Amino acid sequence: MLDLCGRGMQPNGQAPVFILREGTERSHGRIAQSNNIAAARAVADAVRSTLGPKGMDKMLVDEGGDVIITNDGATILREMDIEHPAAKMIIEVSKTQEQECYDGTTTAVILSGELLKKSEELISKNIHPTIICDTFRKVGTDLNAIIDGLAHNSDDNTLLDVAKTSLTGKSAGSIKDFLGGICVDAVNRLATSGRVDLNEIMVVKAVGGEAIDSELVSSVVLDKERCHPNMPLTVESPRVLIYNNSIMVQTTEMDANIQITDPNQITAFLEQEEEYLRNLVNDIVGSGAKVVVCQKEIDDLAKHYLAKAGVLAVEKVPKSDIEALSRTTGASILNNLEDVKAGEDVLGQCGLVEEKKVGELPMVFFHDPQESIPVTLILRGGTVPFVEEIERAFDDAVGVVSVAHEDGKVLTGGGSVFAALSHKLHEVAQTQNGRERMATEAFAEALLVVPLTLVENAGLDPVDEMMTLRTHHASNDNSAYGVNVFEGGLADMSEAGVFEPKRVVAQAIKSAVETAIMILRIDDVISSKKVS
Repeated sequence: MLDLCGRGMQPNGQAPVFILREGTERSHGRIAQSNNIAAARAVADAVRSTLGPKGMDKMLVDEGGDVIITNDGATILREMDIEHPAAKMIIEVSKTQEQECYDGTTTAVILSGELLKKSEELISKNIHPTIICDTFRKVGTDLNAIIDGLAHNSDDNTLLDVAKTSLTGKSAGSIKDFLGGICVDAVNRLATSGRVDLNEIMVVKAVGGEAIDSELVSSVVLDKERCHPNMPLTVESPRVLIYNNSIMVQTTEMDANIQITDPNQITAFLEQEEEYLRNLVNDIVGSGAKVVVCQKEIDDLAKHYLAKAGVLAVEKVPKSDIEALSRTTGASILNNLEDVKAGEDVLGQCGLVEEKKVGELPMVFFHDPQESIPVTLILRGGTVPFVEEIERAFDDAVGVVSVAHEDGKVLTGGGSVFAALSHKLHEVAQTQNGRERMATEAFAEALLVVPLTLVENAGLDPVDEMMTLRTHHASNDNSAYGVNVFEGGLADMSEAGVFEPKRVVAQAIKSAVETAIMILRIDDVISSKKVS
């Protein structure tokens, strides 16, 4: 007998036949399943301590020495350098959760790890992975109807609670009322036909001052300044020209040498360059443009001519800001300045463009554009890491607010929903028999990992707190009671204003189930040797 790698002798005593390349590693059966589950659980354990208001932060240091301090699960998993293929599948869970719901990544990952842990216990009792997978898939589908029954309708007050819940326990927790209000305000401004495009929210970071100094403005703000001090600080009702190239003397693509035999030739050469730039500026001024936004560099001489003509110009503007300005002002993004002479209406319109300081940093504001949908959040803070963490917190919070606004449904937090779902699954298990019942009960126990982790991260007694939570949901129809991580015991999360979008919970369970099934169905891992 022999396996794919050729181990063992054939019955006739001949030498083994090697099917795979020499050096290939293979694990199969229980060993492969155990290794995959262990790798997935290791990733889940890495972020488990970050869950909840009392979660701890992680310090991430990349190869260049840059430091990120955060408790955002998606950021942590994105920055981790994972090699094991099963562990990479857990990373995909966090990516999916982040893309669909903007939050709940840690919940999805630790639930995946717990489902796999419970599955390993079932496998050790000789329950086949296929039976476990079939049961998990059916339970995951049945839970959707139960979740719908636990959901509450959302309004502006609930949306604010959703934002504050997301911000609690993060660096922005101290200003959650203020920042949560900004999240709701931003979503309400952008809401059109029930949909919210978060790409229309621009974030500008201004280090200095306090986080409470942050503000939301219905303007496009460029983190730039005028490219010449003699340009006007304010331009009212200007036509706006957007150019995605440089305003400079064109250079050849190949090296060229110019032989000068007469000093006058130098003067003529320089005058020709000057004339070229003057003509470019004359074309711009002749088009009626009073504000120029350039994606690349503007020549110093061109800046001088633009300033003399009373034009406010900004250079080296990122592509994303260029595109936002094009949408809001109605200006076309020009590839060639010859287009301004073609008689086409390629310029945009804006009510007011001004440069003013935010703290000590000059920025250019485009007020009252034709299309006022985009809004800009100017984030303030004392240090760069703090401002970046505030931005990550804002991204999560405004994301969950938009999800709650679109769906119109929220669930209570604090682990209450997971405890309620666990109890209802135990009731379902009572109607089943044999291996299916054992798998359903394992799923029910796995759901309790969320409130259990909240308890552990808060430094509370896991045995007492979980016993109290189980007893309440077994004897009370009020499913809103969850873990009070601040004082211990239970609290009505609806009265405490702890809410999260229904989609966050539903997607976390769905992703966890799909990932657990995918990993459980693997019984053979063949790692090919890299060819040098």
